[in-house]
Amino acid sequence: MNIKTITPADLFNSEKLKNMLSDPNSLTLFRIAAAPGIVVLLFFPNRICTFLAAILFSAAAITDYFDGYFARQRGMTSAFGKAMDPLADKLLVSSSLIMLASLGWIPGWVVCVIIARELAITGLRGMISDKGADVSASNLGKYKTGFQIAAIIPLIFHYPYFGVNLHAIGMFFLWGALIYSLWSGIDYLIRFGKLIDI
Repeated sequence: MNIKTITPADLFNSEKLKNMLSDPNSLTLFRIAAAPGIVVLLFFPNRICTFLAAILFSAAAITDYFDGYFARQRGMTSAFGKAMDPLADKLLVSSSLIMLASLGWIPGWVVCVIIARELAITGLRGMISDKGADVSASNLGKYKTGFQIAAIIPLIFHYPYFGVNLHAIGMFFLWGALIYSLWSGIDYLIRFGKLIDI
């Protein structure tokens, strides 16, 4: 397992910073660390804190692409990355949605459905992964993730900017995320449900 220790001095060393930002495991750990940061910021739902939380979420979401890209291109895949990468994604999305629901900005039942789908499919993937089946995300799953990110960012911003109702935009994508969550979950069950030993 290759996890680099990061010190405050590394943030001012351009070479070390560059290496850190191109290390898949470091990017995964950044997503995990970003989740509680977003939660803390949303405890104070004013314009400044929500702005910072939305920027932090956006930066963390971008690392989801780059850690996979670097791992594939540089042959830096690891057991840690395979286990923690999907966990980091779910932690980031779930904690953000829960906080948004706690603030009354989105319906709680929508959050319950989305998180229940994530837990159910994660459990299913764990059950069938040892059977040699390809359990990588389908296109529907990728659309689901895209809609989730597209919803959460404007929902965290919450307040209008330049006359644009970001909350309404976020709700539009949230309904799309809900539809794709259900659709991709059902598709996953149809494709792999027969491999489950009950």
